[in-house]
Amino acid sequence: MSALNKIARTLVSDRRGILAADESIGTMSARLETVGVEPTAENRRVYRELIVTTPRLAESISGIILADETFHQKLSNGRTFPEYLEDIGILTGIKVDTGAKPLAGAPDEKVTEGLDGLRERVAEYVRLGATFAKWRAVITIGENAPSARAVRANVHTLARYAGLCQEGGLVPIVEPEVLMDGDHSLERCRQVSTAVLRSLFEELDLMQVQLDGIVLKPNMVVAGSGSADRPGVEEVAQATVDTLRETVPASVPGIAFLSGGQRPEVATQHLGAMQKLDPLPWELTYSFGRALVGPALEAWRGDENNRVAAQNALSEHAVANAAAR
Repeated sequence: MSALNKIARTLVSDRRGILAADESIGTMSARLETVGVEPTAENRRVYRELIVTTPRLAESISGIILADETFHQKLSNGRTFPEYLEDIGILTGIKVDTGAKPLAGAPDEKVTEGLDGLRERVAEYVRLGATFAKWRAVITIGENAPSARAVRANVHTLARYAGLCQEGGLVPIVEPEVLMDGDHSLERCRQVSTAVLRSLFEELDLMQVQLDGIVLKPNMVVAGSGSADRPGVEEVAQATVDTLRETVPASVPGIAFLSGGQRPEVATQHLGAMQKLDPLPWELTYSFGRALVGPALEAWRGDENNRVAAQNALSEHAVANAAAR
């Protein structure tokens, strides 16, 4: 077993999942403001410390994805976040993309950037304790979207990112997110998700990415948030698994779903329903952000007296997702 395969399998093992705590400074600041907390670097650090120090977190979380700011900060005990996570048996991940920007010639679509200097950044993150990385591509469904141009641009950069990570010793989480935004049907989401995943694995093959050393982080196949058609839990689970069966090679160790804006309990129900389907060649787990940490942020609201309640909220949702596996 290669080192990359071992890390990838650890990330999706033992009913555990991956916690995405990698919001950009702007996004995290905005979320703090919504609960009345001043968006300072120290408050962002305190909140992330609250998250990672939740008791028994390693029982349901295998890895935590950090933003660059958090990666270089320290906990109150003087340990860096990667050092502390290693101490408690959780792998440290790092978000390495620099965000989705308008795609030239297609202003309503985006392509994720961040390849410049990535080889050097990967080397530094590995030196400081990272074992895996994340890159998010966003695909919009609309009247004339996604275009072939947008799909190709995004899967090409995902494949180049994955190759650079593996070269430097990081397991890449490959995240092609077909967004929930819009009034499209579940079937339309399935069609787009299938096309994106097929194109993605063609690019990964072209770049000679080691498939047993990645974790795929796709969207679930759901109707758009504005759609009048609301599929049931079993229908979503079946459509998602059918899409994956058609597109994802068996050599991929695991698939860690993003929640994509679904309500926490709904995302958990969908994950649980997928586990009841016929045996699959990959582990199915979760890599949730808002669906895990959102309730904790609402409970905390910057008040140290609410710390235990906030950690209990996170623990409750993490344990529920582990149970759904």
